[in-house]
Amino acid sequence: AYLSDIMLMASLADILSFLFMMKKETSSRKCRLKIIKKTRSNDSNELITSIRQHKKASLAILVLALLLGKIASVPFGMYGVGTFEGERNDILRRRNYLIGKLVTTPQKVMEEMPGGMDEQFQGEWAMYSCSMFAVALTNIARIYPEQKEVSLGYVDKLIEIVMSSEIREYDRKRWWGEDALASLEGNHSHVSYLSILAWMMGEYKELGGGNKYDELYSRICYTLNRRMLDAETLNLPTYPDEPIYVPDMLVAVVALSHYAKLNHGSCQDTVNRWIEKAKTDWLDAKTGLLVSFLDNTGAQQIDGMPVKGAYSALNCYYLSLIDRSFAKGQYERLKQYFYQSSPISGLKEYHDRNCPIGMDADAGPIIANLSPSGTAFMVGSATCFGDADVRRSLIKTAEIAGSTFYGFTENHYLLANFALVGEAVMLAMRTNVEWI
Repeated sequence: AYLSDIMLMASLADILSFLFMMKKETSSRKCRLKIIKKTRSNDSNELITSIRQHKKASLAILVLALLLGKIASVPFGMYGVGTFEGERNDILRRRNYLIGKLVTTPQKVMEEMPGGMDEQFQGEWAMYSCSMFAVALTNIARIYPEQKEVSLGYVDKLIEIVMSSEIREYDRKRWWGEDALASLEGNHSHVSYLSILAWMMGEYKELGGGNKYDELYSRICYTLNRRMLDAETLNLPTYPDEPIYVPDMLVAVVALSHYAKLNHGSCQDTVNRWIEKAKTDWLDAKTGLLVSFLDNTGAQQIDGMPVKGAYSALNCYYLSLIDRSFAKGQYERLKQYFYQSSPISGLKEYHDRNCPIGMDADAGPIIANLSPSGTAFMVGSATCFGDADVRRSLIKTAEIAGSTFYGFTENHYLLANFALVGEAVMLAMRTNVEWI
């Protein structure tokens, strides 16, 4: 029995010893596993860190490459800028690009406008794109006379597009379903659409176009003239129950001024009256610039509504087509209050405050104080008045921001893929020469 107890105890000791060894081995294994996991975790963290560093390095290299590419491309894009002969190739290639985008069907023109926009803005942008391109084509014919017949054919097609129901729709909806062309005997304004169409028809006639639009052209201009004279202040609303947008009124004055030149002074008296009222009644007290907005009556500036860079530059451009002396004085004031020469040249949207980065409904995205649309419009006046240094600096800024793409027969800013109207505006502005 004693021996059995000894053997049993020995057996228990062996079992306990075995269990102890197993526990020790298990603990050892767990320890090794922890070490392995820790090692793997460290390796994994090192790998992740390495990948992140590689990505950062790759991104830095990419940004540096893009920056170096941009630095290299800007002088290339500026080659020849300063004379119309030097700019000839670029101007005609940009024209070719816009022909492909805009001289097409009204439906395709609408499709070229930014998606996600309100129908009104899509219609407006389509109309502005076509009209500014028509202006550019006319300017090109003035600069390069051998392009006259080509320009005439394309302006004709652009007028047909603007007259289409698809383009007129935005204006019809804002005027309670009333069509601008079907209501010329009526009293509702429709000033923006009718003025732009009349202006384009004037360009067609200047280029030597036939009598295709003569009757409608005269009817539109007489309608605008009558409606302006019927208004106490000579001003018409772009849309119902909205303030007077001075640039929109200036398009009407441009259209009538152009008509007067082509038709022995008809409607010129209304043009003169509007300009005189602008000089005496509608100048901003602080800057001396033509105001951007007038109240619903069209009589006075809206309280607390300052002049804006984009609108002021556009006003200057339109005035250069009507009254060069008045326009020149306005241009000098525009430079005084809104022009910025450094760190990047361009037109500020606000003259009384800094805006490093922001968004404006009219000017677009503001970066380093600069107004994209205002900078483009200012090129028009700089070109008109032969302000070569300012013009060159503005075109350089456009090149930096827009990045020209060079195709086989076409050039265009890459930003034209998002806002085609900007390409058309810029071409019209950089070719803004006087009609002799």
